[in-house]
Amino acid sequence: MEKFKAYRINEVEKKIVAGFVDMGREDFDPGEVVIRVAYSGVNYKDALAATGAGKIIRRFPCVGGIDLSGTVVESGDARFVKGDAVIATSYDIGVAHHGGYAEYARVPADWVVPMPRGLNLFESMALGTAGYTAALGVVRMEANGLAPANGPVIVSGASGGVGSIAVDILAGLGYQVTALTGKESETDYLKGLGAKEVKLRQSLDLAKIRPLDKPLWAGAVDNLGGEVLAWIASTMAQGGTIASIGLAASPTLNTTVLPFILRGASLLGIDSGYTPMPLRRQVWQRLATDMKPGHLAGMTRTIAFDQLPGVFDDFIKGKAKGRVVVDLSA
Repeated sequence: MEKFKAYRINEVEKKIVAGFVDMGREDFDPGEVVIRVAYSGVNYKDALAATGAGKIIRRFPCVGGIDLSGTVVESGDARFVKGDAVIATSYDIGVAHHGGYAEYARVPADWVVPMPRGLNLFESMALGTAGYTAALGVVRMEANGLAPANGPVIVSGASGGVGSIAVDILAGLGYQVTALTGKESETDYLKGLGAKEVKLRQSLDLAKIRPLDKPLWAGAVDNLGGEVLAWIASTMAQGGTIASIGLAASPTLNTTVLPFILRGASLLGIDSGYTPMPLRRQVWQRLATDMKPGHLAGMTRTIAFDQLPGVFDDFIKGKAKGRVVVDLSA
């Protein structure tokens, strides 16, 4: 390779400036594995980083894109050889180490996951960080005792990337899923993913959240935080378990200990960034088998690399639906 195209984020006079640049081998970050990137994804975190709406980038300049899939072209680590299909997400990718918005990437071998049988390069990024995070949440909840027989589960922020995949995964595993959304227009979309019920966020009286309300949910995947998470906690059934994944509404949580000490509810923090590699591989294996969403194509939109800057605004304004995949394979 001589030069390759990348979408780089920089800071100029305390303002975020992002755009396409040509880079070369000399611009690579340290790592043992060089990957020809085929696909990357667009996540809420990517939009925050590229627009400066959130303080995500820890080093400037930095190529954006917190996830990627592609083919190994060079490897200094015996675990990977030229031609291997691989996935790389999380760790410092796209925030303090050049990420997936480039035709080539070099990353540490310890951050690389071999493509599990049952997934291809495109599907792995249709899932991407959002799918991995959703699946990690379900795996953690299962380990905490959640099972379909326990009762209904709820997914907040259901039409977003993590939410859409969580609805699909849970429904596919046999759970009775309620999708909580602020977008009435997405009712048919969410039912198409397997939701038994679609509940509108506007129907909740979040100004009057009781410490303990009527027990409704055996499990919950929360992408919003704030008052919605407080309401979810108050409505958990005995022994229920919550996967706290996002803060799209607020990072604040005002609740009481009552759901946790009187109903035995559990609040699990889901950190997809630094999951130990054995668990990371296990989650990807399940995404390729029993947790593989049945409606992945229907929730995914593919864009060309050149179109990337035009999609971030939808994420910031809460207008994004499902998953957006960036095609760098051309």
